Amino acid sequence: MKITKLSTFIVPPRWCFLKIETDAGIVGWGEPVVEGRAHSVAAVVEELSDYLIGKDPRNIEDHWTVLYRGGFYRGGALHMSALAGIDQALWDIKGKHLGVPVSQLLGGNVRDKIRVYSWIGGDRPADTAAAAQRAVERGFTAVKMNGTEELQYIDSHDKVDKCLENVAAVREAVGPLVGIGVDFHGRVHKPMAKVLIKELAPYKLMFIEEPVLSEHYEALKELAPLSATPIALGERLYSRWDFKRILSEGYVDIIQPDPSHAGGITETRKIAMMAEAYDVALALHCPLGPIALATCLQLDAGCYNAFIQEQSLGIHYNASNDLLDYVVNREAFAYENGMVTIPQGPGLGIEINEDYVKERAAVGHRWRNPVWRHADGSFAEW
Repeated sequence: MKITKLSTFIVPPRWCFLKIETDAGIVGWGEPVVEGRAHSVAAVVEELSDYLIGKDPRNIEDHWTVLYRGGFYRGGALHMSALAGIDQALWDIKGKHLGVPVSQLLGGNVRDKIRVYSWIGGDRPADTAAAAQRAVERGFTAVKMNGTEELQYIDSHDKVDKCLENVAAVREAVGPLVGIGVDFHGRVHKPMAKVLIKELAPYKLMFIEEPVLSEHYEALKELAPLSATPIALGERLYSRWDFKRILSEGYVDIIQPDPSHAGGITETRKIAMMAEAYDVALALHCPLGPIALATCLQLDAGCYNAFIQEQSLGIHYNASNDLLDYVVNREAFAYENGMVTIPQGPGLGIEINEDYVKERAAVGHRWRNPVWRHADGSFAEW
């Protein structure tokens, strides 16, 4: 079997899909994307395709190694996301060729389904209590929300109070048994993160996500002792080498690699196994499309330390298209009692509606994250 063609499709709301074709007629799909840089990732995929044309798609480990190590410069969001989508598509081809789900190629399942959470609110949290209640009514047992608006290095306590009011309202709306994740989104600097983490302790959160940007990981040694709330991060780390220092220093309780950013199935599974050796939980990052979610679920199936899965159904970014729009066999994502089943079809377990992908790719997108500024005119982290 030989690879004959790689094609990318920029599709709404903010995704990039990849189709890899073979001379055997087997097609694999991946989702290589950096949110806000979809066209850049597609360009990297096109560059990497020079090596892949004519190669046997089943030699995944070797292809991954060459595509990562074969360039003098390596790593980072664009390179690793392009490699991620390629890797996903290659696993999809291999599973389809052998007639089994990818999870069976990775050693089989330790679970048949996994807990999921629903996003509530938007970039600037508002009306989160009502949204949380609606999510629970739909069967979700966990929700995640942005914690704050933009914050200066040192900011006023009225913004802290607003954050506490929002979280308190959500906790009151859903009761004591529903998990609440609060995402600082990297928009909080260390001085204010210290304040917020301590003040949020009474609300018994499921986790606090990205209390500071991952490049400020050294701050975690000051932040972690302030509360018993688990600390989560990792969506902006792209390889086992990025995660090595985070895990070895012991200040993170949950890692959140994104299999559409962190080198695909091949690399993300290695990262997950590293975390298990440090007794760290896994919650794969996935505010993306159906191929990304199917990829995550194939990994969740066999990663013992996976405890919950992010998914984008109804997320505020999905205005023009939603998670299931591009999938023919929507029943592959069976939501019930706050969980979703692991797709059992061959490969990634989903069938992509290629005609609809092409239709929406003709529309495309130029999604960009907002650019925020503080009251003084200086740039604010989103």
